[in-house]
Amino acid sequence: MPPSFDGNNYSYWKTRMTIFIQSLDYQLWNIITNGHEIPTKIVDGQRVLKMNNEFNDHDYKLLQFNAKAKHFIFCALSPSEFNRVSSLDSTKEMCDRLMVTCNNRKFNPFILYF
Repeated sequence: MPPSFDGNNYSYWKTRMTIFIQSLDYQLWNIITNGHEIPTKIVDGQRVLKMNNEFNDHDYKLLQFNAKAKHFIFCALSPSEFNRVSSLDSTKEMCDRLMVTCNNRKFNPFILYF
């Protein structure tokens, strides 16, 4: 079970969450820190997104890694923190938003989010 985050003590949670995810699957941690790879193809020398019906096994595996990482993040968040990141597509975006939100709270507790 991932460590719980309620919006307080982000540094502590981040350290615990890092070790938790790395211990399960280091590729998941790479997706969180570097962003996930979106299935693309080359058309006329330009990279374009693949349509769902063009996905191969490798594409599905990449998408599944991001979904697994999102699952771990979502399971660790309190409802208010979940609401801050639930609309984002990538786990990197989610973690970046949590970090910025929590760091801003230290300096200005009156900032309104969403």
